Amino acid sequence: MYCWKCGEAIEVKEKIHRKDVCPKCDLDLRCCYNCNFYDKEAEHQCKESQAEWVRYKEKGNFCDYFRPKPAFFKTQHAPNSKEGKKEKWDSLFKDGEE
Repeated sequence: MYCWKCGEAIEVKEKIHRKDVCPKCDLDLRCCYNCNFYDKEAEHQCKESQAEWVRYKEKGNFCDYFRPKPAFFKTQHAPNSKEGKKEKWDSLFKDGEE
């Protein structure tokens, strides 16, 4: 899996616990933003209909439905980082040349 904030690759060998943090940016790993069910367009921003509402999506929580996002969602840079936003902007103007 990859950290939602910094994009650091994290090898998941066991269950991720509420107090586990990213080795690079020290943010919680077991949070909504790192969950495969997170969807900002869904009710309570979660695709799992039985999950309880979580107020702070970036904080560690006790949700029983937490599933780490698969590695294939990784982009070269974290999507919310300055570099990630620049990549998105630049991709709008590509002509297919490369």
